[in-house]
Amino acid sequence: MGTYNFPKLALVHTLTRSNIFYFIPKTTTSPSHQILYRMASSFPNTSKRKGLEKSVSPPPAKRKTQSNISKNVLANFFTPTSQKPKDRTTWTERAPDGSDSSPTLLVGRYEPEKMEESDRRKRRKIAAFDMDSTLITTVSGKKFTDDPSDWKWWDSSVPSRLQELYAEEDYRVVILSNQGGLTLHPDPKSKAPKAGSKVKVDKFKQKCSAVLAELDLPTTIYAATGYDGFRKPRAGMWSELCRDYGLREDEIDLAGSIFVGDAGGRTAQLKSGRTGVAATKDFSCSDRNFAHNVGITYVTPEEFFLGEPPREFARDFNLASFPYFEAEADSSNSGGSSEVLFEKTNKQDIVLFCGPPGAGKSTFYWRNLKPLGYERVNQDTLKTRAKCFKAAGESLGEGNSIVIDNTNADTDGRKEWIEFARKNNVPIRCVWFNVPKALCEHNDVVRALNKPMNPEARTALPGLAFNAYFSRFKEPKAKEGFRDVVEIGFKFRGTKEEYAIWGRYWR
Repeated sequence: MGTYNFPKLALVHTLTRSNIFYFIPKTTTSPSHQILYRMASSFPNTSKRKGLEKSVSPPPAKRKTQSNISKNVLANFFTPTSQKPKDRTTWTERAPDGSDSSPTLLVGRYEPEKMEESDRRKRRKIAAFDMDSTLITTVSGKKFTDDPSDWKWWDSSVPSRLQELYAEEDYRVVILSNQGGLTLHPDPKSKAPKAGSKVKVDKFKQKCSAVLAELDLPTTIYAATGYDGFRKPRAGMWSELCRDYGLREDEIDLAGSIFVGDAGGRTAQLKSGRTGVAATKDFSCSDRNFAHNVGITYVTPEEFFLGEPPREFARDFNLASFPYFEAEADSSNSGGSSEVLFEKTNKQDIVLFCGPPGAGKSTFYWRNLKPLGYERVNQDTLKTRAKCFKAAGESLGEGNSIVIDNTNADTDGRKEWIEFARKNNVPIRCVWFNVPKALCEHNDVVRALNKPMNPEARTALPGLAFNAYFSRFKEPKAKEGFRDVVEIGFKFRGTKEEYAIWGRYWR
């Protein structure tokens, strides 16, 4: 066969059922192309050897090519940008009030293509919903997924019910979701991998935009990505939606408003009916506690969308057990209290605190022992145990009584202070703060997130700190070497303004 002069073509071959054609540039200076040209020239004339070719090169078997590219994806790829539907969700980021930290709240506001004047007026009833396992669930069955297309409505009635709330019952419909798996702005000092953070956020936005577009209501989604005041059950997202829609909190019809979410603290039990399928325990009570904090009705998705009866629930910490007492607050405001919690019985002594983080030890010192002349020795301030012993010795040498304001969970740690007291020839007493773990965790978060109640600017402790204390704890006994052991239970002692902060659910 002849050759053709394709200057830019090195080698092209086309296989048919009966012939092999080679197209090679005749005028080429590349050594590799020269070799290929000579190899091609040495092949016999295929037109004279059809029979041989058939035996050497049988026709390729036909098989169906499998593709994971859907028709919709192909259609979208070839659709001009000007013809693609506009994403009608506008995204912004927010930082907590009074904070210099990076934004942690992701806000997506959706507006339909046709907005009526009635869509922009104030609506005083709020219908707020959690997102995952309340409005939507995964198609794949996975609990968590990064695939923005892996979602479906939790129940087929969800979109029509929300549209009915908006159009017929005059509710403002919003979505409030904890999304602790997202990071909007990774800490540059952190050693954790940062490359995937933006990708995860982008995929989350894609999923939300698709959900909101299918719902097609004027609405907003609030996604709390941090562990600050925005995270449910804390009320930060509620305050943001009030500002966004121009509502004072006292303008909202709280009695008519509602929050629907799956985190209701429900206990495990058998469902009623013939199947007897087990209903699992809820992972937390944060949605129910959020509704309590903002003062609106709480229901589960099963109650709201399916009409099922309420299930039993339990809180690990219940604010109802710790009411506010006006009489005690009045006495504390006047600088004195009718309740004597501690009396000094020695001219000079050591008082050893024993109690978990968040039990109220430091507050107890400032209110009850500081006025009696006790000096405080605290390892959170001094950093090491050795420095605590040094400071304690110096203070005793000056004639002071001292308080060891540490956790002192086990007998071995307490024994060191008992020996220290014996060497310095002073008596030692123990004050034991008998406070349950859940209450301590509550106190710790209240302190960390509220500057007026956090004079030492302490940060929230990890759960490990509480677990470590209770795993090591041994109840203190006088026989260890103490003159006496004074047991203190927890009761809120503070002002009405302080209780307004403390008396909410924070975790």
